[in-house]
Amino acid sequence: MGNPYFQFKQFGIDQGNCAMKISTDAVVLGALSGRKVPTSILDIGTGTGVIALMLAQRYQDAKICALEIDKESSLQAAENVRNSPFEHQVSVIESSLQDYQDFGGKFDLIVSNPPYFPNHLLSEDPRRNQALHQASLTFDELIVGVDKLLEEDGELWVILPERQMGEFEFAAIAQGLRVFSRVEIKDSPQKAVLRVVQAFVRNSPHEGIFSANPLVIKEDSGEFSAAYRDLLKDFMLHF
Repeated sequence: MGNPYFQFKQFGIDQGNCAMKISTDAVVLGALSGRKVPTSILDIGTGTGVIALMLAQRYQDAKICALEIDKESSLQAAENVRNSPFEHQVSVIESSLQDYQDFGGKFDLIVSNPPYFPNHLLSEDPRRNQALHQASLTFDELIVGVDKLLEEDGELWVILPERQMGEFEFAAIAQGLRVFSRVEIKDSPQKAVLRVVQAFVRNSPHEGIFSANPLVIKEDSGEFSAAYRDLLKDFMLHF
């Protein structure tokens, strides 16, 4: 998914000026996020805007704030929104979460594909570092911002590698959040877990039971799995 332009069924994404290109992580998070029907959504670190636009397609009565710290990426995301059928739903804001969290409203649904690499693995590309490394947004900073912006009965959906999700969950629980859904993503049935999507709510005895589900992207034959096709069939042209 590294081409400069990527066409979905209902919108297109120009990603030539974005530090991070469209990834499987992004489209899976965009397709999975949300258990209820939200009316206000915050996408933290929107990048190309793909998750925000997928959520706009899924929840057409929702207003969506797409937050992006990188100037060029935010301009690109705003252009992608303007060129989509969902311009009236999505607002792109160039800001860090730390600056936004004291001025933004409350959201029913917050989603994030956050940076997770440790700072000692920095590359020579400062924009890529900002997107991938925790210098710009640590897990603790993300959870503090979510705590300020999440409605009392709202949901937080995050995608991370398995080890980093364990670290994030530990910090989230300390802030009064708990997991109610977990999806373990594998590239193929025999491979190790590639990514984990987890959904969090504030601690409450009335939020229902925990659910866990696997998602395999490709079968051993190399063909996309039926579950992966079904998840993305409303978005991807080849599904």
